[in-house]
Amino acid sequence: MPIIAKNAGKKRELAPQGNHVAICYKMIELGTITDTFQGEDVTRHRVLLYWELSNELKDFDGSGKESPISVSKEFTLSMNEKSTLRKMLESWRGKAFTKDEANAFDITKLMGIPCMVNVIHVTSGTGNQYENVSSITPLPKGMEKPTAVNKTVEFSIDGFDQALFDSFPDFIKDKINSSAEMQNKPQAVPVEVEEEEELPF
Repeated sequence: MPIIAKNAGKKRELAPQGNHVAICYKMIELGTITDTFQGEDVTRHRVLLYWELSNELKDFDGSGKESPISVSKEFTLSMNEKSTLRKMLESWRGKAFTKDEANAFDITKLMGIPCMVNVIHVTSGTGNQYENVSSITPLPKGMEKPTAVNKTVEFSIDGFDQALFDSFPDFIKDKINSSAEMQNKPQAVPVEVEEEEELPF
């Protein structure tokens, strides 16, 4: 008799489409990852940014306490003139980068910065719907700045934090572990310890 394994996972509720007041609160360096794009291998240094949507609240654990829904977007960590990250950041701050600014921009400066995030729903080739952050703009003049609810989170591979890494979902951990930086990371050599005689107390 066949034993059928079914996907009983709960379908994730997407954030509503439209323009939202938001705050950047999480930044995860994924590392240098090779993906296949249109039949060719493409290697890019990737980073994942998260925003909490200040006015979109949900009781996630049934406790009666509501927290902001969050959205994320993965970028190539590049400030090239044609890069998506640079275009998004210039739209966010409302002005273009100078050459000197673009040459050494610390993206951790984005943490805690409010903005307007436009969310759209996109259907993948497999028929699944997901959220896409299509644009980021400054808060309109005169609008009150929102207060962040989520704790800010910064993860970098150079300053590897094992406890923080362990808190990530498996798909993010798998991406980080597949990066060139993690593949080339020196492995700790186990130290052999002589067994001691077991005592009765």
